Amino acid sequence: MVRRTGVGRARRAAAVAVIAAGAVLASPGTVLAASGALPPKQPLTAELETGGEPCVSGDERPYVRSVPRLTARLYGPGGGQPGQVSALRGEFEAWWQGEGGAEERVTMTTTTKSDIAPFSWQLPGEIPDETVISWRVRAVNDAGASAWSSEGAGAPCQFVYDRTLPDAPVVASGDYPDDNTWTPGVGVRGTFHVTAQADDVTAYAYSFIGGPPKTVEAEPDGSAEIRFLPESAGVQTLSVQAQDRAGNRGPRTSYTFRIGEGPAPVARWKLADAAGSRSAAAETGTAARAGAGVTFGAPAPSGTPLTATASLDGSGNGFLTPGAPVVTDTAETFAVGGWVRPGRVGGTRTVLSQDAGTARAFTLGLTQVAGAPQWSFSVGGARVTGGLPETGAWAYVLGQYDAETGTARLYVNGRAAGEEVAVTPVAGEGAFQIGRARGAQGYRDRWQGEIGDVRAYDRIVVASEVKDLATRAARRLGHWALDTAPDGLAPEAGGGAPLKLGPGASLYRLDDPCDPLDLECGQDFPLEIDGDGHLRLEGVSGHAATEAPVVDTSGSFTVSVRVRLTDDEPAAPMTAISQGGEHSDAFKVRFDPENSSWDLVMAHADAPGAPETVLSRIESPDGNSGPGHRVTVVHDASVKQVFFYVDGEFDEGGTADFAAAWKSTGGLQLGRGRTADGWGEYLHGAVDSVFAYEGALSEEDIRLLPWPLADGR
Repeated sequence: MVRRTGVGRARRAAAVAVIAAGAVLASPGTVLAASGALPPKQPLTAELETGGEPCVSGDERPYVRSVPRLTARLYGPGGGQPGQVSALRGEFEAWWQGEGGAEERVTMTTTTKSDIAPFSWQLPGEIPDETVISWRVRAVNDAGASAWSSEGAGAPCQFVYDRTLPDAPVVASGDYPDDNTWTPGVGVRGTFHVTAQADDVTAYAYSFIGGPPKTVEAEPDGSAEIRFLPESAGVQTLSVQAQDRAGNRGPRTSYTFRIGEGPAPVARWKLADAAGSRSAAAETGTAARAGAGVTFGAPAPSGTPLTATASLDGSGNGFLTPGAPVVTDTAETFAVGGWVRPGRVGGTRTVLSQDAGTARAFTLGLTQVAGAPQWSFSVGGARVTGGLPETGAWAYVLGQYDAETGTARLYVNGRAAGEEVAVTPVAGEGAFQIGRARGAQGYRDRWQGEIGDVRAYDRIVVASEVKDLATRAARRLGHWALDTAPDGLAPEAGGGAPLKLGPGASLYRLDDPCDPLDLECGQDFPLEIDGDGHLRLEGVSGHAATEAPVVDTSGSFTVSVRVRLTDDEPAAPMTAISQGGEHSDAFKVRFDPENSSWDLVMAHADAPGAPETVLSRIESPDGNSGPGHRVTVVHDASVKQVFFYVDGEFDEGGTADFAAAWKSTGGLQLGRGRTADGWGEYLHGAVDSVFAYEGALSEEDIRLLPWPLADGR
């Protein structure tokens, strides 16, 4: 039961009707008659809590947005020692200054409990808000009452109940105005200024569309700044709520702005100039003078828009320079990158750098780590390394310094390489260099090989842009629709090598008559809408194959096929597609009945018993019904990884590192694979619509198969 006293009772009469366990004391401070035992110990303020928070008072008092529960640890005369448990009641008292200055109090006494249990009181919901509430507690037993927790060395606990929501804040930005204009912004951080409309705002909760909710602390004047890095173009909305000392959040302010594509590079050289040129034309920036060791008209990486590159011979004359800085302030955010193909990977080789007196502000290139080459980006005295440069292999490398975070990152072929590192930039007001780096004794670490499409940015190059810069379009090597097979040869759509049907392999069409009681008729559902023919394999010797390899399995490739199993319970493994050598398959996709899974198997060498990398995807056998599954193998040699897709998707286990690729010599096989005993694992089922590509198809393109890709491939 709660007791309330004070002049303000008339105004707050409803507050006294509070449910409580215990009896009303005759008056505050009354001590029960002694019974010969000892009274309880005085409660310690360090063991009191207001709504789960420590007991404090004065300027440290908390502001709460809900009426709190008060909690105390009380002790009998034994002080809670083992074997000295006592029965107690807790007497709580809360007070505040009411209207007109009169003090008002409420009290509550708990039921009798063991002093090993916590004692608590849920304050009445009618306590006033915007008012300092003080409270204290004491322990009571039959011998008397302890001193109040606030007496002696103690102090009252205090809090302020605040249920008033702050007003919506004001948001403004000079970088991204809310005025229906499009601002070039991908990769360019902007600042949003937030102003409070209340005097007790301590923080702001905010979020951008598609981003996680975040908070930012308010300055003493109630204002705050929110920084944002746009990663894509489009209409964006910032939503902000003011948060007060009690944690109350007010209505949202929505600030809408429009983000355009990121600003163009501050400098760019395609390096596709005519043979014999002595300078490289600049798409943006200043033309770069070429040393005598530079030869234009060198090959370009396939699958890119580049038509030619520049070859540097690694000598003292193998360089290009505009003779001026490109990164005007190396203490600010910048990024540099380009396509490169090393002719040598020994030692330290520089692709791009900028002079800083007799040193360099940054370098992008390759270096040696533990005796092996790695791509490298250094800023000041810090370096990030990663990726595996290979002689004669193209790679897109980009180094980036983010002044906001103070870190440098390295990207190789569109993916982050190594770990980002904290750096301290140095001033670099000297000339930008292609193919060499400044040292105390002059230029050094010269590049030998090809360089193309050099770019420098004064902003962040976001992940999607890095990926686009590094993308090499896959080139289709073969498409077999398996609609016809004149003379036992299923033609390739572009006139390439046909698939020769072996014994036990035959084509069937959906409109061909067949016995409806034949379980292998299988004409109730087309495998794929890519023509109306399918290849049926009887599981004993049936297969189809090209005479020569279709894909170079030592490089990047993509192979895809639609397959359906005839059996409900296959008795042995069955291979859908493979390509290999004399003893092993460089890759094969097979169904494993023991685990009921489609497996991608990559042998590490063309040798009996060679180690294998296996990726699995659990699937039930088809039982000659439904559309089957499209299985796709992707080997990306640039990052030394393999990917296994089933029906255009791959799960967490659908990718693996793979650095053991080898060049197969055998033809592309449908329906069989290499085993320890020679050809085996014959497929009992049907296959359709086979594709083979040089290069790694993107995930988006894989999902489109068998439909024509955007560029008609």
